[in-house]
Amino acid sequence: MEFKTLYGPVRSGRLGLSLGVDLLGQRICSMDCLYCEIGPTRAHTLKRHPYMPAKVILDELHAWRRQELPRPEHITLGGLGEPCLNSDLPEIIAGCRELFPDIPVAVLTNSTLLHDPAVRRELAAVQVVLPSLDSLVEREFLAVNRPCPGVDLLLITSGLLQLRREYTGLVCLEVLLLQGINDTQENLDLQRQFLTKLQPDRVDVVTMTRPGSSPLAKAVAKETLNSWRRALAPLTPLARMSAKPDRLEKHSTAGIMSADTAMELVLNSLRRRPQTPEQLSAALSVDVMRTKTILDALLREGRITKVRDFGDDFYHAVL
Repeated sequence: MEFKTLYGPVRSGRLGLSLGVDLLGQRICSMDCLYCEIGPTRAHTLKRHPYMPAKVILDELHAWRRQELPRPEHITLGGLGEPCLNSDLPEIIAGCRELFPDIPVAVLTNSTLLHDPAVRRELAAVQVVLPSLDSLVEREFLAVNRPCPGVDLLLITSGLLQLRREYTGLVCLEVLLLQGINDTQENLDLQRQFLTKLQPDRVDVVTMTRPGSSPLAKAVAKETLNSWRRALAPLTPLARMSAKPDRLEKHSTAGIMSADTAMELVLNSLRRRPQTPEQLSAALSVDVMRTKTILDALLREGRITKVRDFGDDFYHAVL
């Protein structure tokens, strides 16, 4: 079966081996972040709608469960934009929990809809929420995240605080730093003050490791990253701060995976994020030489492109 909404599993520093679920189907988001590895936002909105119907997603999850594929450590709702924009979110979450009762469900969010009580009630059914908050300085927030009209930084922070008060699962905050934009002392001081109130279970301070949607998005120096981590780590109970994926054990499905299945998994994964052959190999449990053979075939067919960045060859799906 060709999966249109599922991608990966991919390696995640916070979630281990994660099966991604695309709740949008297109680049639909309330932000247009400089660093977005998916590319520029095409539909800039705060309007909730069943952009990818629950039935389509759950049918694919049913099909995934029936196949001999790498077993994920998390089912992660995200994709090509802000997943909380999908108004079918409650049905999707319920379906994930029913189909995979022993695998935690996580939601990636840019935090722009957390002020909505309905969204917070829906998120109460998942085990992990991973919100982002890149800057608390208004000019930096606008420069880095480029929100659509109606997004307000004060609403974002109040929504995060309300989520923390109501939600019983793990809250793992991410702050992504860009060189010369939001890596300021002003932002660090405000983040420290806010985290004292928020008390997330974990905070990850990261920077660019893959090509973003804008050439303005540049990684900060390692010294800056370490300085921020030292400053914010003591404010969280789970203070394992890392920009690199955890070391994962490979699963044993590589030998029985068909050529068509392996190629489809590689292509689906690349549709959501650029990756190196080694990253794909580790995440999908496909031998690295076999992965490179698949990538060569996809290049010849014009279905992917290759870009040299961050000292590695990154492969992108042609969308």
